[in-house]
Amino acid sequence: MEKLKVAIIGCGSIAQNRHLLEFEANQNIEITAVCDIVEERAMVTGEAFGAQSYTSYEDLLEKEDIDAVSVCLPNYLHAPVSIAALNAGCHVLCEKPMATSREEAENMIEAAERNGKKLMIAHNQRFVSSHERARKLIEAGEAGKIYSFRTTFGHGGPEGWSVDGSDSWFFKKDEAFIGAMGDLGVHKADLLRYLLGEEFVEVAGFVENNAKENVTVDDNAVCILRSESGIVGTLTASWAYNSKEDNSTVIYGEKATLRLEDDPDYSLIVQYTNGEVVKYELGQIQSNDEGGQTNTGVIDHFVDSIVYDKKPLIDGEEGKRSLEVILAAVESGETKQITRLVK
Repeated sequence: MEKLKVAIIGCGSIAQNRHLLEFEANQNIEITAVCDIVEERAMVTGEAFGAQSYTSYEDLLEKEDIDAVSVCLPNYLHAPVSIAALNAGCHVLCEKPMATSREEAENMIEAAERNGKKLMIAHNQRFVSSHERARKLIEAGEAGKIYSFRTTFGHGGPEGWSVDGSDSWFFKKDEAFIGAMGDLGVHKADLLRYLLGEEFVEVAGFVENNAKENVTVDDNAVCILRSESGIVGTLTASWAYNSKEDNSTVIYGEKATLRLEDDPDYSLIVQYTNGEVVKYELGQIQSNDEGGQTNTGVIDHFVDSIVYDKKPLIDGEEGKRSLEVILAAVESGETKQITRLVK
């Protein structure tokens, strides 16, 4: 088959460490164009990957004949650029969180449907081996009835990861709209929905800026979530875990407790109530540490959804539901009330 022509819009760290490398490694892909508002960054990236470089995504979409686009931009640009690409006849892979509001997310979904194109949100936690195995075990009834959970995603902050360091858009409310909750918390909201196989109906959020100075977004958040069947648990997102990244999840069930990415040697440990313990070596979750940028599976899944005309695992509707959990947490933090999610 002819290779799919792909453009990457936004040449920052997520594009450099994941999207560009994983597209380049996919045999069905030709990286045709790249775009970044910083001209030098666009030119250097274009030269490195043999692609045409642009500083305007509008010019790129107008001049290039491309099949798909990766949107790797500040959060406030996710919706407008994704919609522009969909309207230009491109399939779209958009970084998380997919939008800054429910309305924006719905507009993205509508654009994908109207143009008959795929829209996928880059939630990579669903493709982690320990998470995939845990979902199968829960589905098979290995843990029995699920009672509770705790999940956390925290590290020292994006200044060590973002191409712009401490001056990154991640810290600016007008560009990021939310901080650690949008960077990390939305990943865990999506993971929990995937693992438990049900939606959340109520959220209580404590969303703070108490760790970093001169930032206008949250850097520490703790949320209590309740699912439609009554499962209750906590979700935390933090840019204040300075000594070591924590990306763990624990599911507490009637028959077993599942510990995911909670042990340095075993990515999944199942502790049964009868005393049996099963330890799985499934490879470590991706991290920002040196050598931690392994293949996420996101790009390959996106490409396969186009090539084989399949619905992406995290389509626009899935991305919107995970976004809504985070929006509800932020609303709860502001109102000091429990927020009920609208179906």
